[in-house]
Amino acid sequence: MLLALEIHGKEMASTLNRSLERGIEILRAFRPGSALLGNGEIAERTGLSPATVSRLTQTLVVAGMLAHDRNARAYRLAAPVLSLAHAMRTGSLVLQAAAPLMRALAEKLRINVGLAVADRTEMVYLESIRYNRRASLRNVVSGQRVPIELTSLGRAWLAVAPADVREALYADFAARRADWPRLHSDIQKAIANVQQRGWCATSWQPEVVALATPLKLGVEWGYVLNVSVSSTESPGDVAAELHAPLLALSAKITRAVDARELAVSGRGNAN
Repeated sequence: MLLALEIHGKEMASTLNRSLERGIEILRAFRPGSALLGNGEIAERTGLSPATVSRLTQTLVVAGMLAHDRNARAYRLAAPVLSLAHAMRTGSLVLQAAAPLMRALAEKLRINVGLAVADRTEMVYLESIRYNRRASLRNVVSGQRVPIELTSLGRAWLAVAPADVREALYADFAARRADWPRLHSDIQKAIANVQQRGWCATSWQPEVVALATPLKLGVEWGYVLNVSVSSTESPGDVAAELHAPLLALSAKITRAVDARELAVSGRGNAN
């Protein structure tokens, strides 16, 4: 069973449209570096039977979500998928409020600023603004994924995640990571830092230090803000310099989102 269903309980599975769920799993199989996939590769990645994959890829081609490469006998994501992502980005009140403020801080301090949400065992960047002057091994863009267990984004998210979700993820990490005892200790320290100070820091890539804080956006939870730099300074020195701007940006975004939601609510009531 999929991790998402394990987290939210077996009762949820009975309410889902299985064909729709499996079709979405096929779309999820496509990642950067995996632009072209055959039915066999999709079946391996999704755990679905070859017959099910064959039926659903044909359906997704007819629906315009996949394009079939006859020469390669394989599939790639079709253009309408991009339009869905664009509609999500342009329609997000959170991104509308956060992006200008993120860009202003990135330009002012010449740092990188990102906003992400969780998807299963990874964090997905909704926005990534890169202004750090030093070259980095990573070129992070919107839509890119990073591991929850290794990153400041993921650890800040775990600090505010429901206990059952967090424990389900811990079980997944423990099953596939030989270094889980050490990682678990690091994660617990990061969670404690978020609870005590509002942020945590990691350096999981060479000479890249990142700080993250969960955003409190009314009844919504799950958004995480981060700042990062390519630096030879210690994580402690970078954190000492950047934690205050990070928390200040978080507060500004929260106020801006609240104002936009209030304005939208007011227009709705007026109608």
